[in-house]
Amino acid sequence: MATKPHMTSEANEPSKALTPAPTRPFLNKALTYIAHGTTPFIATYLLVHLSAPILANFGGSSLASKAMILERTYYSASYGKIMLVVVPVTTHVLSSILKRFTYAKPKEQPRSLDTPMTGGGLGVAFLWFPIHFFIHSVGPRLTSPPIHENLDFEFVKTGLKTWPIRTSILYLGLVAALTVHIGEAMGLLGYLKGCVGRQTKESIRFRIKVIALTISLPVFTGLFYAAAWEPTFAPQAVVGTFRAAFQKFPLFWL
Repeated sequence: MATKPHMTSEANEPSKALTPAPTRPFLNKALTYIAHGTTPFIATYLLVHLSAPILANFGGSSLASKAMILERTYYSASYGKIMLVVVPVTTHVLSSILKRFTYAKPKEQPRSLDTPMTGGGLGVAFLWFPIHFFIHSVGPRLTSPPIHENLDFEFVKTGLKTWPIRTSILYLGLVAALTVHIGEAMGLLGYLKGCVGRQTKESIRFRIKVIALTISLPVFTGLFYAAAWEPTFAPQAVVGTFRAAFQKFPLFWL
């Protein structure tokens, strides 16, 4: 009499080949590519945007204003600042946040929110950059007449001379958080390791600090050199309009 084949527990289990592959690792990789793909647009804008305060070290507010005019020409198209700045920044932030929910393994958890890279990035995304964008892009459009197409470095000087503490904190906070985020990201991607070979974490972090200081120091000195040592060259009527643009933001109501 034929006997029934022995049924193992493996036969009762679904075939591993028929089990769908997890989607979270794929999403993680896709979001990583998206976040990294936006960085050239953001880096290009930062290079152009930060050139104004850096050039102020060499030619004062006159040279810085020329750099701002060139920047405005570069982003002068109706879609310019939206497509080349706002969309890449928004995409970078959203993809980085969504990526935190795609880790499949418990040991592959996203880095803590209090790390320099994550904390600096979140500070830029949700605090410093929105305030900076409102003051320099939205406020000048709300004045009468609108002055968003005529801004130069005198606008920055007006803010620093009229509200020195508040404006200094906004500029310092933005540049500091941004450079920390950039420096940590460079270390994470291995750019520093590729340049200096096998190094300890302490030496790599030291080089990250050097990069952050190299970026931020000339920006700070250019801002405060023009504000502290140069007189205001704009006519008083224009200065009044500049102040009105700053006062569209609640921080400058008083």
